[in-house]
Amino acid sequence: MPVLVKVKQNKIPKSAANGKWYGHVVTTKTMTYQELCKHMSEHNSIYGEDVCLGIANKLQNCILEQLLEGKKVQFGELGTFYLSVKSAGAEKEKDFNLGTNIHGLYLCFTPSRTDVNNLSSKMLKKRASFMNVKDLGASLTPNPSPTGEENQGGGGNSNPSPAPSTGGGDNGGGNGDQPDMD
Repeated sequence: MPVLVKVKQNKIPKSAANGKWYGHVVTTKTMTYQELCKHMSEHNSIYGEDVCLGIANKLQNCILEQLLEGKKVQFGELGTFYLSVKSAGAEKEKDFNLGTNIHGLYLCFTPSRTDVNNLSSKMLKKRASFMNVKDLGASLTPNPSPTGEENQGGGGNSNPSPAPSTGGGDNGGGNGDQPDMD
């Protein structure tokens, strides 16, 4: 299945990008943790869903434990997890208060860029095929073309997004270069 993209217009009046159109990834479903473990067990594994779930739970707990101990955690060839804080600035170093100035703690992820599994934006784009959600209906119900041939739709780079978005869901979530337009 191709990556579905919905094209939306920026309608933020004071934005320099007002009126421009941007692509946003549309997700069709959020796979639950249990569904992921079940899916893992179905890949010719000798381990059942319960064993995969147990291993994944242990892995999740250990990753969190190590992150909270100040470590980065490399997750195989997928990438590296690490923590980051959002904080308010203080005029002087001695005025910075950990309890007051720190506003948030975030779990971050940097994809792998190794030769084995390069998950950089450029490489992911090369591996993916895109489809505009407007064309999704056409691919499900073939329409006769003027030449008499049927439109088979499908993947490929059909109507690639004008500006790729790293956002999840159909509610936008840009990559910082594009404003959220909801």
